[in-house]
Amino acid sequence: MTMAKVLVSDPIDQVGIDILSQVAQVDVKTGLPVEELVKIIGEYDALMLRSGTKVTQEVIEAGTHLKIIGRAGVGVDNIDVPAATRQGIVVVNSPEGNTIAAAEHALAMMLSLSRQIPDANQSVKAGKWERKRFVGAEVYKKTLGVVGLGKIGAHVATVARAMGMKILAYDPFISTERAEQLGCRLVDLDLLFREADYITLHVPKTPETANLINSETLAKMKPTVRIVNCARGGIIDEAAIAEAVKAGKIAGAALDVFANEPLGESPLTELGTNVVLTPHLGASTAEAQVNVAIDVAEQIRDVLLGLPARSAVNIPGLNPDVMEKLRPYLQLAETLGNMVGQLAGGRIEQLNISLQGELATKDSQPLIVGALKGLLSQALRERVNYVNASIEAKERGIRVIETRDSSVKDYSGGSIHLEAQGSNGKHSVTGALLGDGEIRITDLDEFPINVPPSGYMLFTLHQDMPGIIGKIGSLLGSYNVNIASMQVGRKIVRGDAVMVLSLDDPLPEGILGEVIKIAGITDAYTVKLS
Repeated sequence: MTMAKVLVSDPIDQVGIDILSQVAQVDVKTGLPVEELVKIIGEYDALMLRSGTKVTQEVIEAGTHLKIIGRAGVGVDNIDVPAATRQGIVVVNSPEGNTIAAAEHALAMMLSLSRQIPDANQSVKAGKWERKRFVGAEVYKKTLGVVGLGKIGAHVATVARAMGMKILAYDPFISTERAEQLGCRLVDLDLLFREADYITLHVPKTPETANLINSETLAKMKPTVRIVNCARGGIIDEAAIAEAVKAGKIAGAALDVFANEPLGESPLTELGTNVVLTPHLGASTAEAQVNVAIDVAEQIRDVLLGLPARSAVNIPGLNPDVMEKLRPYLQLAETLGNMVGQLAGGRIEQLNISLQGELATKDSQPLIVGALKGLLSQALRERVNYVNASIEAKERGIRVIETRDSSVKDYSGGSIHLEAQGSNGKHSVTGALLGDGEIRITDLDEFPINVPPSGYMLFTLHQDMPGIIGKIGSLLGSYNVNIASMQVGRKIVRGDAVMVLSLDDPLPEGILGEVIKIAGITDAYTVKLS
């Protein structure tokens, strides 16, 4: 088996390279121009980078063997994620690896701006002693407006509250209860802009947040407000904030990120003690560099080993917390999807997925993605994965209908029921996990069974009558097909029934037609699972 190859295109901590080296040949080539990256990326199964490498659509299309792109950091703005998604390439980052570093830098910037520390430092180093010149402002009892109450924003709010600040927060995706746990009052942006003495930004750059701080919003703020941005460049209109500081409309700004980096010529550099500027240092601590290198390297290693990534940004719902809880059920959903897809036939029109019992209370999106991956795996083979399964299903016109039923209590962890409408008609399969994590098929076309999935399986619909099992056994034996296990599921005696046979060998071509000819058997299907 050929060893996988990983390209590391930006400097990362050696610990990350050591992790990757466990499963792959690792080539470290930093500072590559895009045209050179395009030439060589086709050789690699994975790409690990930081903020320096630009992964364009051209790079992604040239990466014909790429399975995963890993950004050792929080953002993925230097990666064309839609292009990667279309190619079925997993894109991962490290959403928590530099949380503390980024939060501490935002707080440091706020305090540096308030106490004019950078300029005071330069003054002393120049041989001066200008105590009267550097009169600062206290943050105690001031109001801090936190825009974005995710992990970084939440940590900033917690520390700022400990320093005696009152916290206003804006985040449309955070519940009032969560905000109250952090000691924050949720408000709308207009109120936050009007009342805050300090504003710190912790949101990604999106069409909605681009130039969030502009001439219009700056006009709503107090003339004493100080603004901190250690999130993403482009959230602030830099020309507008420079003009506001220069005109005295706001007291100052502390910026670590910029629309164009390196900053170059900018009116921001001419504003003296009222502005603090740093060169994108939010994640630049020794601890953070180790953390993100380990996090992303482990995810790349896992994907190369055929396991799901825990922080994929282009797989719906698969954030680390959700993954940890649902990881055992992803394989169950995929196995059931694979089975029902083969039973229903090639042209799947609709997939109904029902989460039952405890699973009815969980995030369903990862399980839907897993079921779709399994459903399409026979048609698309290795082309379908957790990244593009939803896209492939949509392009094929497959309708997905989700239901939940918490009243089903058959299994402690819950169960998954899939029903597919395809060229073979409508078929359904239900499965659950036993206490040891083993997958069990618990229902087939509404008939109760209890069998583990196996590589080769034969399903029959027949009349519950004497002799059928023996006839099938004899037929398979005549073709040298060994039966590993057999189970019958029925609702009433001598009524309709299903039989499930686990086989050690694949069925020879044409034998399925002979199975259906056996008296009492009305239908038969084979399923092959990898």
